[in-house]
Amino acid sequence: MRIITGRARGMRLKTPKNFLTRPTADRVKESLFNILSGLINFSEINSVLDLFAGTGALGLESVSRGAHSATFIDTATTQIITENLSRAKFEGCTVLRGDFEKILRRLSKKGATFDLIFSDPPYATGLAQKSLELVADLNLARGLIVIEHGAAEALEIPPCFELLRTTTYGRTTAIEILERKMK
Repeated sequence: MRIITGRARGMRLKTPKNFLTRPTADRVKESLFNILSGLINFSEINSVLDLFAGTGALGLESVSRGAHSATFIDTATTQIITENLSRAKFEGCTVLRGDFEKILRRLSKKGATFDLIFSDPPYATGLAQKSLELVADLNLARGLIVIEHGAAEALEIPPCFELLRTTTYGRTTAIEILERKMK
């Protein structure tokens, strides 16, 4: 796993030694960021949220491409994310360890919103739908949300989002890109 492009291009990411995390494959990540680059200008992205962050690859890639800051949330890999941030020399990022629901509620109470949100939970757990609904209910998204989930899982899109694109990679992975509807 590596950062594909930007100021930390080519940097290898530290990854967990166990197989409890499922990092987004480099080819899938590269395809996703090619799609996103057609939709947004990363230098105009003030804040990124990387839910179920694992190695932090999606948030790190965003910052490498010019996003100003990222917040990473995970229950187990925060040490690895912190090390990857340090190795990339990215400052102004936040790493939070704990239950994503509690953390999102706390962020919402502080008035946090994000231009770009990634949610890449374990497949077939219902967490993709749950995280999407929570982000919608707490009004955390002011731009795009990218949900990675199992290809066999179907998401119900909350009315505040518009589906921009669905891409399936093989029989295992689907990525949906949604945009917050303007009021």
